[in-house]
Amino acid sequence: MVKVRSLRRSWEIKMQERQEKKMVKDFAKQLKEEKQQKVEEKKRRREENLKRRLENERKAEVVQVIRNPAKLKRTQKKRLRGIEKRDTLMLSTHGERKTHTERLRKKKLPTST
Repeated sequence: MVKVRSLRRSWEIKMQERQEKKMVKDFAKQLKEEKQQKVEEKKRRREENLKRRLENERKAEVVQVIRNPAKLKRTQKKRLRGIEKRDTLMLSTHGERKTHTERLRKKKLPTST
């Protein structure tokens, strides 16, 4: 008796192939997710470093309040390029007095009121 190869595949072989395809897809999906997580982590770290760098630059700035804006017209162009406008509420005279009284409190000296 000669065995003839059937035209249909057996159920076990079909299920085995289906399972292998599923495993390959899952593995590819897992690799893709890991790669995406690495990209997101790198992006997040870059943003944090940039933000920290900007904060450090702001802390290290030398700030001088210009009370007479007419003086700006007399300054040289090269110096004007380096001048930037900032919020001066923190640097107002009232704010300076407040910080001065806070310094006195830290030193435990009597304040005059």
